[in-house]
Amino acid sequence: MKAIYFITPTKKSVDGLIDDFITKSSSRYKAAYVYFTDFCPDNLFNKIKSSCAKSIRRCKEINISFFPYESQVFTLNVPDAFYRCYSPTLEKTKDNDAVMQVIAEQIVTLCATLDENPGVRYKSGPSDKASKLAQLVEKNLENYYKTDEKSQIKAKTHSQLIIIDRGFDPVSTVLHELTFQAMAYDLLPIENDTYKYKTEGPAGKEQEAILEEDDELWVKIRHKHIADVIEYLSISALAQLMKKMPHYRKEISRQVVYLNLAEDCMSKFKSNIERLCKTEQDLALGTDAEGQKVKDSMRVLLPVLLNKSHESYDKIRAILLYIFSTNGTTQENLDKLIQNVQIESDSDMIKNWKYLDVPVISSSAAQQHKHPRRDRSSEETFQLSRWTPIIKDVMEDAIENKLDSKDWPYCSQCPPTWNGSGAVSARQKPKASYQDERKSSARLIIFVIGGITYSEMRTAYEVSQAYKSCEVVIGSTHISTPKRLLDEVKSLSKPKDMVCNKDE
Repeated sequence: MKAIYFITPTKKSVDGLIDDFITKSSSRYKAAYVYFTDFCPDNLFNKIKSSCAKSIRRCKEINISFFPYESQVFTLNVPDAFYRCYSPTLEKTKDNDAVMQVIAEQIVTLCATLDENPGVRYKSGPSDKASKLAQLVEKNLENYYKTDEKSQIKAKTHSQLIIIDRGFDPVSTVLHELTFQAMAYDLLPIENDTYKYKTEGPAGKEQEAILEEDDELWVKIRHKHIADVIEYLSISALAQLMKKMPHYRKEISRQVVYLNLAEDCMSKFKSNIERLCKTEQDLALGTDAEGQKVKDSMRVLLPVLLNKSHESYDKIRAILLYIFSTNGTTQENLDKLIQNVQIESDSDMIKNWKYLDVPVISSSAAQQHKHPRRDRSSEETFQLSRWTPIIKDVMEDAIENKLDSKDWPYCSQCPPTWNGSGAVSARQKPKASYQDERKSSARLIIFVIGGITYSEMRTAYEVSQAYKSCEVVIGSTHISTPKRLLDEVKSLSKPKDMVCNKDE
């Protein structure tokens, strides 16, 4: 019997492969077809060559050491990535260097799969993480795209790769989002994209539904505001449909799932979250729903902190938005907030943002340079959903060639100038022409070190639909929900052996 090996090129995997063919008489299989998910280092390749070369029928690197989570979203599945990238314990250590190298290699496999050799640029700032990773990616791209003995490099393709660290937009990581996918993953216990719910009736059974890319209805509604989702699915209309056309029950079963999901979201929203959202939006934007400037952020914050029905996580999120909005606070004020809200055991969820170069304690030296915001006052929006992730501004500015080269330097030569000649409504584009445009379009790849939010994922689709000239792909080491991110921030001050898996 022959065997196919689909493995990561690590010492452990290679040793396991060799063990299966250690001697001809005790070989487990007649022959092996080996496919590596990434580049195989010379030392491991030579180890295979010297140990079991005769048993290997094929050995190939297929460069897919990334996970395509959605059609325009990818992750790298790097264990404990947030801690390894941002913990002060690992800063400037071999461990930090190693994880950055692994991430760089994985990003290159994405580029190779897309057949792109992009111009690499990064957000400059107090942290050198984005710069460091960008340089590593550029170096790995050069190595990958050497095409002959003369070491000629494949020309840069009509694309850009922009690398950003997680401290660039802290607001979007803690804000309550009211678009369907982001809201559901924030408020409900969805694990591994599996939503659990109970059917109606006295003998209601627990059911499971996978929220996946293959479901056309999910793809259609996941980025809609919760109010629009409920209107789209229409409970009463569904009930009438069920009565009149019982033979269509299987076809509308998915709609019932999403109605349950929407109802569960709204139940959480009405019980507590609705009160929080206005405060969060006012703090995040610095203006209220009428466009009036918030003069006293503490006055906006206090009702949330005094409300006993709000959970500690929600109060911490509100405190962070207050701190982000004021570019830090005084040590005395921070201590009072922590003491009065009684979150001493979770205070590192607030304090540790300093390791992401986000000002927590205000000082002249800690002033954070913020990306200039685009004017969206003419855009229609819900009062409790006025905030737009900053990364959307970056995407649009990049496509329109408006990114400041000092703030967003290239690591090497620029790709050909983009033709970012204005936006067009997705409604104006027939589906066929949209697909044709995509085949010949430029591509913008955004990578965030240390997690992306569901709201940021949504913006990739919005910008791609709005611009003819570019497809936006966004990715990170992993996808974060607000609760997960706060737990990760809290862990930054812990010793490595309390956070990282010893087997990794």
